[in-house]
Amino acid sequence: MKNVTLRQLKVFEAVANNLSFSRAAEALHLTQPAVSMQVQALVEQVGVPLFEQMGKKIFLTTAGDELLRHARRIAQQLREAEEAMAAIRGVKGGRLNIGVVSTAKYIAPRLLVAFRVNHPEVELRLGVENRESVVRHLSDNEIDLAIMGSPPKDFETVAEVFAEHPHVLVASPAHPLAAHRRLAPEALAEELFLIREPGSGTRAAMERFFGERGVQLRQTVELASNEAVKQAVMAGMGLSFISEHSIGLELSVGRIAKLDVVGTPVIRHWHIVHRPEKQLLPMALAFLEFMRAEAPRLIAEQPPGWCPVPLTSQAKAKRR
Repeated sequence: MKNVTLRQLKVFEAVANNLSFSRAAEALHLTQPAVSMQVQALVEQVGVPLFEQMGKKIFLTTAGDELLRHARRIAQQLREAEEAMAAIRGVKGGRLNIGVVSTAKYIAPRLLVAFRVNHPEVELRLGVENRESVVRHLSDNEIDLAIMGSPPKDFETVAEVFAEHPHVLVASPAHPLAAHRRLAPEALAEELFLIREPGSGTRAAMERFFGERGVQLRQTVELASNEAVKQAVMAGMGLSFISEHSIGLELSVGRIAKLDVVGTPVIRHWHIVHRPEKQLLPMALAFLEFMRAEAPRLIAEQPPGWCPVPLTSQAKAKRR
C-alpha cells in the first residue's frame, strides 16, 4: 500500500462515514465521479473490495471496515502533528477531542464551560455515547481523553480519579418503599427494577452491589438511557439504581425519591482517561490540569440539574 495517498484515504473515510458516494462528494466539495475515481484507485492499491452494494445501498466489506480504522488513526495523527507544529510556532489554540460516557453528560457541560472561560480559543469536539462506544474510540485513538467511571480493562490506559460518583436506589415518591428507613437490600429482590443495557457502568455497579449481598433481582426491564430510566421511575413503573449526578433536578422538585437502603450510596469515581502512548498536546494537557485542580469543586457546587444547553450525542464548539 506504499502508493496509497492521503487524499484517497480522506475520500474513502468520507464515503465510509456517509455510506454514500453522493453525500461524500457534497461533504468534500467534489464531484461524484471524482470521489468514485479516488475510491477505485484505492481499491486497486489495496487489492480487495472495500464496499459492496445491495440494492441502492452500499456497505463496508470486512476489508473496508478494517481500513477505515487505520484511516481514522492516520487522520488523527495528522491532526496531532498539525497541532504540535502550531504549538512550536507559538500559535494559540488547538483542538480537544473528548469522549464522554452518557451518564457523565450531567457533569461534563459545567466543566467544559468553565474550561473555555480561560481557553476561549479551544476548538472542542465532544462525543457523548454509551460506554462501549467511548471505549472503542479510546482504543482506536479517535479521541484525546475520555470521561468515564471505571477505565477499560482490556487494554492499557492512564486513568486519574477527579471526583466521587455516588449511586443510589430510587423510586417514585408514591412508592410504598419511599417512606421506609434503613431498608435491607434483600427487601428489594421482588421489586421490578429498571436497568441499563449490558456493558453500562451503572448496570455493572448495580450487579456488583446486589451480587456482593447475595441478592438476585427477580424482575427487570432493560432501558437504553438514563432519561428513559428516570421517566419510567417517575411514572411508578419500578425501582432503579442510578447515578445521583443524573437525578439532581428530579430530587429537588420531588419527582423522584431516593430510597434509604443499607449500603448506599455506592461511591464510585469519575476518571479522566487516555492511552499511555498518546502524545498529549498543550490543550489536552491544559484540560488535564484543569480537571485536577477545578473539577472536584465544580461538581460539588453544581446546582441540581444544571446544564447550559441540551447535550446531544455529538457536539462541536469553537469560539470565533
